Amino acid sequence: MAPQTHGSTQLKRRGEAVSDTPTIVRPGAAPKPGDTPPDEVLLGRYRVLARRGTGGFGTVCTCWDTRLQRRVAIKRMPLLSQNGTTTAEEALAEARTACMLAHPNIVTVFDFETDGSYAYLVMEYVDGLNLAELLARVEGGRLTYEECAHMLQSVTRALSFAHENRVLHLDIKPTNIMIDRQGVVKLADFGMAALASAAGYGGARGGTVGYMPPEQIEGLLVDERADVFSLAVVVWQSLTGSDPFLAPSAAASRDKIQKGPTRALSKDCPELAGEPERVLLSALAPVTSERTTSVRQLAGELLAFLGPTENGAASLSSLVEQSEQDEPAERTSWEVRHLPLNVRYPWLASALVRALTALLVLLAAHPLLSALAGESPQAMVVALLVICGASALWPPLGSALVGALLCGALLMTTPTVASFLLAALSALGLGGWWVFAGRREHLASAAVLLPCCLASPLTGAGLAGFALDPAPAALTGVVGYLMGSLFHLTSAADFAASPTVAALLVSWGRPSFWLMAAGAAACAAVSSAVALRGSMAAGVTGQSLGLMCIILFEVLAARMENSGIWMPPDGESVALAVILFVFLCIATVLRGPLFEEREGEDINEFPQ
Repeated sequence: MAPQTHGSTQLKRRGEAVSDTPTIVRPGAAPKPGDTPPDEVLLGRYRVLARRGTGGFGTVCTCWDTRLQRRVAIKRMPLLSQNGTTTAEEALAEARTACMLAHPNIVTVFDFETDGSYAYLVMEYVDGLNLAELLARVEGGRLTYEECAHMLQSVTRALSFAHENRVLHLDIKPTNIMIDRQGVVKLADFGMAALASAAGYGGARGGTVGYMPPEQIEGLLVDERADVFSLAVVVWQSLTGSDPFLAPSAAASRDKIQKGPTRALSKDCPELAGEPERVLLSALAPVTSERTTSVRQLAGELLAFLGPTENGAASLSSLVEQSEQDEPAERTSWEVRHLPLNVRYPWLASALVRALTALLVLLAAHPLLSALAGESPQAMVVALLVICGASALWPPLGSALVGALLCGALLMTTPTVASFLLAALSALGLGGWWVFAGRREHLASAAVLLPCCLASPLTGAGLAGFALDPAPAALTGVVGYLMGSLFHLTSAADFAASPTVAALLVSWGRPSFWLMAAGAAACAAVSSAVALRGSMAAGVTGQSLGLMCIILFEVLAARMENSGIWMPPDGESVALAVILFVFLCIATVLRGPLFEEREGEDINEFPQ
C-alpha cells in the first residue's frame, strides 16, 4: 500500500506558494524494542519492512517479496474460532472472490494464505498516497472539482465492476482510496468486510463510523446502495474538507445522517448549488428506498458539473509527486528507493557472518591444531577444513570447537594436575556462556574469537554490543576478554599448563586486569542498550559510547599500573578499538534500523 509519512505539509497547486504552516500532523511513534524486527518474515518469503498500523480488520504490513524481488502489501488478520472450529475455509472462499476482481482501479490481490492462526492477504503495493493523506496535505483539506471528478470516476469504475460481480465493498473511505505517482486511483481492501466476517468476526460487516449508511450501522441487509452512500460521503468530504456524519459513536453518526448535513454544500462550493447538491443529497438519503440506486447513476449525474477528469488526473499526479519530493528528510533507508542491503539481499548478512566466523576459527584453531597434530600436517589441514566448514554451516559451533581444542591442547601438551584443573575450569566457563548466549546468536562466536586473533583482548566487546542484547552482550564481552587473555598466555607458553597457570595468577592478581574485564562488559552493555533504540543513529551512538568506555578503562588501568600516575593508554589496544569502531559503524549503516518506525497511526487492533 502507499507509504505514509510522519508529518503533513500543504501542497501547492499549479503555481501557488507552499505554506509553511502544517495542516494535520501525524507523528510516528518512536520505535520500541521488539516492535518490528527487520528480519521478521511472513510465510517464509515476505520480509516485513514496516507495519502501517491497522486498516479494516487486520494489520497492514509493507513487505519485500524475497522471491520475486518486489514490494507488496500484506494484510494479516487473526482467524478467530466459531463453536471451537476455525474458519479458514470460509475466509478462503471470500478471499477467492476478492482475487477475481482484476480491474485497473482495484488494488490487485496476489495471494491468500493461512497458517492456522492468521490469514494473509498479499496485495499490490501502490507507490503513492491514500486520499486521506492527500487531503491532509492540501490547503483546506479539499480537492479541486476536476481532481474530485477523476477520483469519483475511477472509484465508480471499480465499484461498478465489483457490483456486477456481486461483490460489495462496505468500507469505502479516504484511507482505502489510493493514488499513485501517475495519478491512477485504485480502490483497496475489496471484500475485507466480508472476509473478516468469514474469519469469525461477529458484526464485522460494519464499515467505518462516518461513512456507513444507517442500514449498515443497524446490521440490516445491505446492497449496492450502501456503497453509494459511502462514496457520496467521500465526495462530500473531498469537496468541502469535512465529513458531515463523523461522530464519536455509530449511534451518534446515525442521528446525524437522519438529520442530514448541517452545512449546505453550496456554502463551501457555490458553483455546485442547485442540481449537483441535490444529486449528492439523494445519494446520502438515510432511507434506502429514496437513495440513488447505483454508483453509475451517481457519477453520471454529478461528473458533468465537476470538469474534465483528464485535468484532475494530471493534477493528482503532480500533488502526489510533489509530496514525495517535499519530504526527503523524513525518508529512511526502508523507503522505496533505498532498501537496506539485508532487505535487497537477505542472504548477504548470513553469508558475511559465516565467512567471518570461519576465518576467525581458522586463525584461532591453526596454532591449537599444530600443537595437537604434531608432525602430521595432512591431518592438521583436514581438521582445519572440517572445523571451518562446520563453523560456516552453523557459526555458534565455531566458539565451541575452538574452546574444545584449547582445552585439549592444555590437557595433552604437558599433562599435569594443573593442566587438568585449567582445562576443566575453561570448559566449565566457556560451556556456561555458550549455553546462555553463544548458541543463540551467530555473531556471538565471532565476538569471543576476535580477542584470540587480535593483540587486544578487548576487541570483542564492541562486536558483542553490535550483535546481542545488553545482558548477553556484557557476558560475551567479559568471556571474550578472559578467553583472549587465556589464549595469548597459553600460546606464549606453547600450551604448557604450568607456566600458563603461573602467568594467569600474576595477571589475576593485578586489579587492572579485572578493571579491564569490567570495561569489556561496560562497552558491550552500553553499546547494545543504546543501539536497541532501533535507529541507525542510535547504533552509531552506541558504538561511540562503547569506544569511549574502552578508552576510559584503558586510561584508568594505566593509572592503576603506574601507582596513581596518569599515563596514556596502550596505543595498540586503542588503535584496534578505533579500527573496529569504524567497521562496526559501517556495518550499522548497511544493516539499517533495527526497528522500522511505524507509519501512520500507531495502533494495532490485534495484540501480538
